[in-house]
Amino acid sequence: MRNIGIMQGRLVPPSDNRIQCFPRDRWQDEFSLAAQAGLNSIEWIHDQYGADVNPIATNAGVTQMKSLAKSSGVRILSLCADSFMDLPLVRITDLELEERLALLIWLLQRCELVGINRLVLPFVDASRIDTDDEMDFVCKALNHALPTAEKVNVEIHLETSLTPSRFAELLAKIHHPILKVNYDSGNSSSLGYNPNEEFAAYGSRIGSIHIKDRILGGSTVPLGTGDADFQALADNLKSTNYQGDIILQVARGTAGEEVAWAGLNREFVLKHILY
Repeated sequence: MRNIGIMQGRLVPPSDNRIQCFPRDRWQDEFSLAAQAGLNSIEWIHDQYGADVNPIATNAGVTQMKSLAKSSGVRILSLCADSFMDLPLVRITDLELEERLALLIWLLQRCELVGINRLVLPFVDASRIDTDDEMDFVCKALNHALPTAEKVNVEIHLETSLTPSRFAELLAKIHHPILKVNYDSGNSSSLGYNPNEEFAAYGSRIGSIHIKDRILGGSTVPLGTGDADFQALADNLKSTNYQGDIILQVARGTAGEEVAWAGLNREFVLKHILY
């Protein structure tokens, strides 16, 4: 059965009123909660908000993560590297680039210890790519990190706000098979991108999917109430024989009702996207 997982932190009330972050106090609870919601995996988060207590940073923490995954049957297959929203890989000095690449390489190595097979690297909002020079700068950074990714067998999935043609241009500069696309249905709908054009531009390199819904030019809303074209997404997933993971990153519901909300969103995916 296709893996449907959830972004870490979405199964417990938000921490410090943040929509998305590492759940500093309750990360252990989410394994059993994910199982209750019928989900197969959790996409781990590494961000600066929770970096000092994130168990992925220590061998003892990694052991605990793996033990909870095994006992619950909920795997950790991916990591969302949100630290690079706070510490972008663009518009920085050479010294900053060196420091941030060291963080990226360290994260890839920690992923190997956990058994995580992909790292989602964001280039949206403050970390967006605007110019040709910035694209070249990002390519330089990726080419530096890819040998480590290949060595530890962890794919790098890019999540960007680039137009379909510009994203294809970036991918054409780096033909490495371990570099893939994270497709985010909410980001695309907010930016007004057409799924048919996106899949035509780089569909063969899509390796993972974040599911959410957003209003054109606006914020995240419950699935089916925004401008995401889930019919077109479903059609393209079928035509490309997509076999990768689906990760719920949906708008939050009522605090305290996260498990029921996750279950409802899982059912939406099964009915409208993976039917």
